Amino acid sequence: MKNILLVDDSALLRRVISDIIHTDGRFQVKDIARDGLEGLDKLLKNGSGYDAVILDINMPKMNGLELLAEIGREKIKVPVIMVSTLVKEGAAETIKALELGAFDFVLKPDNYAKVREEDFKNNLIKSLEAAVKLPVAKGSADSQPERVVGAKSYIYPKKLIYPQRTGAGNGRVLVALACSTGGPKALQAVIPKLPNKIGGGMIIVQHMPEGFTKSLADRLQDSSVISIKEANDGDMVADNQVYVAKGGYQLRVKEQSGESFISLEKDPPRGGLRPCADIMYESLVGSSYDKIVCVVLTGMGADATAGIRQLKETNNVYVIAQDEPTCTVYGMPRMVAEAGLADEVLPLDQIADAIVKATGVH
Repeated sequence: MKNILLVDDSALLRRVISDIIHTDGRFQVKDIARDGLEGLDKLLKNGSGYDAVILDINMPKMNGLELLAEIGREKIKVPVIMVSTLVKEGAAETIKALELGAFDFVLKPDNYAKVREEDFKNNLIKSLEAAVKLPVAKGSADSQPERVVGAKSYIYPKKLIYPQRTGAGNGRVLVALACSTGGPKALQAVIPKLPNKIGGGMIIVQHMPEGFTKSLADRLQDSSVISIKEANDGDMVADNQVYVAKGGYQLRVKEQSGESFISLEKDPPRGGLRPCADIMYESLVGSSYDKIVCVVLTGMGADATAGIRQLKETNNVYVIAQDEPTCTVYGMPRMVAEAGLADEVLPLDQIADAIVKATGVH
């Protein structure tokens, strides 16, 4: 049984979250803390006794961000799942928490009546499963094989063949990037390293709910020289502009009169995902781009694999996947590599340079 430390100043939330965790016989709330200071004390005394921490952000004495910083400073090795509210301040703080090393976040319902609903329960259990390296529930959207940091290395099939690199040419180029769990921190290691001109437009699909992707785009812009924005419906896909797919919408790239533009629609989630990378990649099938550079970073599940497979049948595509040791969760990039779709499997610190090379920028 996996032991959880629950840190939240709300007695009601502590009780409800404890009840949810205890419905799954694989987990138990071993200890609770009413603020970050009490949580830090328990971690310092019994850090190795916890398999994961569930952490609120806004608390007295020491808030969640301060506790995360202390966990890093003390080198306490425990995955932390944030429980975040959907408000502007909460979204910005959540993005910062993920950059500080939080494993994942679960969206706290906007009122207590919804806390006991299935979505919150399922998301919390799914995140705990990944954090403590348990297999996800059979039949769920994320039930494909994956690896979490520290798990046994995946052995590639001996017949896996990596296609030869092809030149970028002088035509239209698009970079299409997908990521999920661990993505915000990974993006901070990639996007700020890009030059202000990459020779094409760039679209990022990060699995996040509505209200968080604007904060993600803003945080990336603060540390980058390339221009970054949350995508809006109707945006023209311009060269040297990065668009972060808007949470809560499916993003497609459409073409008209030789120009590409972004279409955002409230389509149903696919596999529980909105935005979904497969939908974004599928929208590029048969498009007029001379080269599409697909990048797949850390994340649960297999989103991106089916879309990239279809895209490779019609377009000149170059695929870069993050390697296992540098992933928070080795799911999405693993599935792309295992399918034989990856042209390069690289550590995170080499991916920005690989993007620049693949787009043909010198």
